[in-house]
Amino acid sequence: MLQLNVKNETSRLRAVILGTAVSNGPTPEPHEAYDPKSLEHILKGTYPTEENMVKEMEALNDVFLKYDVQVFRPEIIENYNQIFSRDIGFVIDDYFIKANILPDRERELDAIQYVIDRINPAKVVRPPEEVHIEGGDVMLWDDHIFIGTYKGSDYKDYITARTNMHGVNFIKEMFPNKIVKEFDLVKSRIEPRDNALHLDCCFQPVGKDKGVIYKSGFREEADYLYLVNLFGKENLFHIEREEMYHMTSNFFSIDTDVVVIEKNFTRLKNWLLEKGFTVEEVPYAEISKQEGLLRCSTLPLIRD
Repeated sequence: MLQLNVKNETSRLRAVILGTAVSNGPTPEPHEAYDPKSLEHILKGTYPTEENMVKEMEALNDVFLKYDVQVFRPEIIENYNQIFSRDIGFVIDDYFIKANILPDRERELDAIQYVIDRINPAKVVRPPEEVHIEGGDVMLWDDHIFIGTYKGSDYKDYITARTNMHGVNFIKEMFPNKIVKEFDLVKSRIEPRDNALHLDCCFQPVGKDKGVIYKSGFREEADYLYLVNLFGKENLFHIEREEMYHMTSNFFSIDTDVVVIEKNFTRLKNWLLEKGFTVEEVPYAEISKQEGLLRCSTLPLIRD
């Protein structure tokens, strides 16, 4: 049995599901793109190859092995994108919550069923159908749960809007003792530099009291200020529009003082080193072309 435990983003990681790029399938057609960044690379002819993405994910797997983390990988579905395991489910405390993802991604859940089978069935939850919520929008900070959403009346027109207010309210009801705070995110179907696909595209905590943030990812300044007041401005590393586009806030913590980042994030790296973190660098720039990075491709199951 797996004894799930995840209460924040940064405690020592013990077990994780890492997606896979094996048998990723052909480059999608433009009309098949789920997000503007993938579309941009499909049209430019720079969409990542399976070979390069497999290399990148193995580099991350090597870091996990170095830190003695138990790693589960999805069963391979032929010609199918299974990189972003964060989208399909997430753990809060000792509950595994299955995401109601875009319908044609349902098979991704089947591919990790062998892991779910090792969890106490009473702790596995499938929200009702009207609840849309993806792991990239759910961020744990001990007694807080931060959730990215989109409150626009045109929600249903945006394939980039992944978590609705039904999702926020579902989590509020499920965890009445937590402070659940939603953040209204900026969405775009056409310009990846103005599309916060998930909350982790514009904010993520790091260490015990710090965070990385992109102010313009929030539709309401009050939401941004909420985090500034909670963490303190001096504890937040502010990223620019182009850094957000390269997904600088989408790193992944193995421990309160160990952070895995994409190797091109020089400014973030220097800030982390200055603050006393151990920084593990991996190449992930090819995967980032699909508007996802390190946090998106991992689903933590157990942290100390």
